[in-house]
Amino acid sequence: MSWQWTGSATKSIEEMEKLVDIIKDPKFSKVDIMEFDVKRETARLDAHLAAGVRDGWKSASVNISVPDGLAHASEAAAPVFAVPGLFYRPLVEVIKSAVREVGDRCFHYTPFKQFWTSSPGSPPQRVYDEIYSSDAMAAAHTALQNQPPEPGCTLERVVLSLMFWSDSTHLASFGDASLWPLYMFFGNQSKWLRVKPRSNVCHHVAYFPKLPDAFHDYFQGLTGHAPSADVLTHCRRELMHAIWRLLLDDEFLEAYEHGIVIECEDGVFRRFYPRIFTYSADYPEKFLLATIRNLGKAPCPRCYLPKEDFPGLGTVHDDKKRQTLVRTDAHVQDGTIARIRKWIYETGRNVKSTTFDFFLLARSWTPTSNAFSDRLSRFGFNPFKMLVPDFMHEFELGVFKSFFMHLLRILHAHGGDAIQTLNSR
Repeated sequence: MSWQWTGSATKSIEEMEKLVDIIKDPKFSKVDIMEFDVKRETARLDAHLAAGVRDGWKSASVNISVPDGLAHASEAAAPVFAVPGLFYRPLVEVIKSAVREVGDRCFHYTPFKQFWTSSPGSPPQRVYDEIYSSDAMAAAHTALQNQPPEPGCTLERVVLSLMFWSDSTHLASFGDASLWPLYMFFGNQSKWLRVKPRSNVCHHVAYFPKLPDAFHDYFQGLTGHAPSADVLTHCRRELMHAIWRLLLDDEFLEAYEHGIVIECEDGVFRRFYPRIFTYSADYPEKFLLATIRNLGKAPCPRCYLPKEDFPGLGTVHDDKKRQTLVRTDAHVQDGTIARIRKWIYETGRNVKSTTFDFFLLARSWTPTSNAFSDRLSRFGFNPFKMLVPDFMHEFELGVFKSFFMHLLRILHAHGGDAIQTLNSR
């Protein structure tokens, strides 16, 4: 009792009972703790836990070419800045370990369409609620089944729907401590399962580094002057896509084309083909991923609709125009970006040169080569279709938040018990 009621005031009755249970255990021996040292054993435990955290994770530095305004023999000969601090797990390794662990009852190997009828005899209505019951998943499944199988392989072929989320997050109300995590989910699992933290179906893939302050000193020493805002913006885009080139490695491309054979929980071997279906992020990350200008002449990451046509949002005409003006990576395929990058690094042109506007301005392009296009375009992948609306950032923390704050101002101005009435509702 002396131990319980002296020292720290945070000890509970439950802790006391645990200690008593340990002492009463027949396996407990006083001799075992005669040489026990708390600090030493705590250090050993910390080392063990740290080793477990590193399991499967890798660290790397990411190289980006720096536009120093001088002419070089090629882009490869331009100055290179190494950005440290990328922590990541190879995508294929994450996929293998995750698929082996998922239960078959919550994992859909074959897509389907779901219908609902309000009453017997009423016409069925299509239910749109999950990735695995969507037209996109059905189309991907059909395309996969129609392509020739791997030589000598008779295994079931499964489309593995990958869904990515990333969001730069501040860790404290004060200071600049932050993290930029990348998460991955499987669209083959229900959204009702994915939203439960305890379901453990969210897979940490990477922690993105930001362009460090040391880059300013590096650029100053390289050129004799501080980097301009245009150079910093360009290098941040370059960093994002350099990271994704590392993540979309040759092993992932091999799996994308030929599949991965994995033994599932039911003991059946299946060949899984990863396909990127969605990438959810806020707008500042979307224009980095889409390699477009922030709020440029065509600010939408999915289409070329000019900014001046935005007032028509929601109309039938607007919907048709967005379908007609869907973004593609044709500018990459025809070599436009490659030519502009050649001018930047081989002739020393400014990254925001007005000469480039003739090629880039109308559709808000930037002189950054898109990693998704570079690595996946040969499979017919359109990187702009994956950038789906982010409900939280684009509505709840955007339009609705502004609207709700304005309503609160009106209620405060009205006076009386208006605010209390709102709270009671």
